[in-house]
Parts: sequence; C-alpha cells; structure tokens
Amino acid sequence: MSDKLIISVLGAGAWGTALACAMANSGHEVTIWGRNRKILHDIGENRMNSTYLDEISLVNGLQVEGDLNKAVLGSNVILLVTPAQSVPQMAELLKEIVDPGQVIIVCAKGIDRQSGKTPAELITGLVEPDNIGALSGPSFAVDVARGLPTAVTIAFTQMAQAMKYANLLSSDNFRIYASDDITGVELGGALKNVLALAVGAARGMELGASAEAALIARGFGELRRLAEKMGGKPQTLSGLSGLGDLVLTASSSQSRNFSYGVALGRGENVAGMPLAEGVFTAQIAGKLALDYHVDAPIIQSVGEVIANKLTARDAVRQLLSRPLKAENQ
Repeated sequence: MSDKLIISVLGAGAWGTALACAMANSGHEVTIWGRNRKILHDIGENRMNSTYLDEISLVNGLQVEGDLNKAVLGSNVILLVTPAQSVPQMAELLKEIVDPGQVIIVCAKGIDRQSGKTPAELITGLVEPDNIGALSGPSFAVDVARGLPTAVTIAFTQMAQAMKYANLLSSDNFRIYASDDITGVELGGALKNVLALAVGAARGMELGASAEAALIARGFGELRRLAEKMGGKPQTLSGLSGLGDLVLTASSSQSRNFSYGVALGRGENVAGMPLAEGVFTAQIAGKLALDYHVDAPIIQSVGEVIANKLTARDAVRQLLSRPLKAENQ
C-alpha cells in the first residue's frame, strides 16, 4: 500500500472536520461526508466550518460529499466520527456499501445507551476483524484544526496493524501512539466524559479546586476498575486515552461535558446546550458498574442527576455521607 491513503471522514462536526485537517496534513486524500449540505458547502467552498469551528481556516484540498455511497467508495480508511449514539444507525447504512478489506476507525467517545456496547463492538462484522480500530485521546477539535501539537492513541486487535496506521496517519503536530487494547481505549474515552460532568458540576457549585481534584482522582479509580472488569488493560487506562483524556476534559470550559456539568451545578436549564456525550453514557455506565459488581458511586450519581432522580447538590451530600474506607478500595 502506498503511504498516501484515500480517507473518508464520516461526520462533518467539529471533531470530524478537525480529523480531516489532520489527515490532509499527513499527506492523504481526504473526503468529508455529512448530512448538512450547508456545512459541506462551507467546507468545500470557503475552507471554513463556521457552524462548529468558527474563524478557523481549514487546510486546502478537503473534498466534500453528501452521498454516503460515493464518500466511502474506493477509500482505504473510513474514520467514523458521528456521535456515539448514532453508530448503530451508521452501521446499518454502511453494511451494504463497505468492502471487508476497508479499514474502519471509530473516533466517537461513548457507550450505546441501549445495548451497552462500544462503537467498535457495534460495527463488528462490517469489515475484517483486524480492520476495526479505535482512535481516542486528549484532544480538542479546535486545537487539532489549528495544527497545534496533540497526541492520541490508535488501537487495533493486532499491534502490527496499530503501528502501521499510527505511522501512516501521524504528522509533525498530530502524534498517534499504538495500542492493541481497543476495549481500554474506547472505555477510557467514554467514561471520562461522565466524570467530566461531575467535575463540571463541582465547578458550577463552587466547591473549590480541592473538591475537583478529589473527584478526578476518585473518579479515575472508578473508571479504571470498571474498564478493567470489562477487559481493558491497566496501562491503557493510565495513558493518553484514559487518564490523559480525563485530565483535559475535566479541567477546561472547552469541554462540552465539563461545561454541561457546570450548568447542572448551577441549576441552569440545560435544554438546548451542545451535545455532551457523557449525558448519554452516564446511565448505561452506572448500569454496567452494577452488572460487573464495580463500586462506582461518582459514575452512578451522575447517572441519577441526568435522570432527574437527584439534584447535583443532593448527589454531593450523598457522596460525602458514604462510609470512609481505604483509599485503594
């Protein structure tokens, strides 16, 4: 295979557009597919995505396509960058048009709230098993679109495949590290969104930096325990796609999950706020913790707040009233 790939990016939101820029900067031929014709026209004609990445000039050469069949036809690599909850629908659309030899890399961070499956699990069977990958890590779309230094993780079942695509898709400012732990990479990216909601709520309630640090540390313990029970590797969860992504997402107003949590903590009306994947993941993550017999009070409290069973302040009181225990429990 030539070092120059034909890449289809499915999803014209902030992250899809940013990844398309990163792939083009790596020297590949890139086509973006999306449902919104106005956004596609903006990208194709104006080198802008004014809807999601206002005032950022995109790289030259990005192609746009509103027909999914045409967007996918002939590509070596498909980056699936639609929201996590839309992956089942995308899998249905893709099953009739993808070739088993194509590579699909899922770039959504979440857990399907109906089935409890990760995006990579939801596309099983579309292509050869070794051709399914996942990309995740501490990355804001605006930074990647601007070409600022960013490091993420790519995972396939085979390390040789992961190393191959880490090298092919990396550029000077977009560094990709290889892993053979798809489960750990996906769960780290999904569960950190739930914890970012919790830390954001603490910020909204003005509980102080000490409380936020405690939520990050104790929350990471929950993330690690649950992901390991579900098959993730400890070293993956301590890396870019676990702890690294949590630190970024739970500490910046650029994070939609953190900002959504701030609004919850302030008691604001969150209707109409930008999509926060953690909102959809929270309740199913709490259920998975119960199913796998993992103690995860922070994750479960977030799910109860999202379901309107608790207020954010009541959730804090409930967490503070729990019995003291050894730190590693």
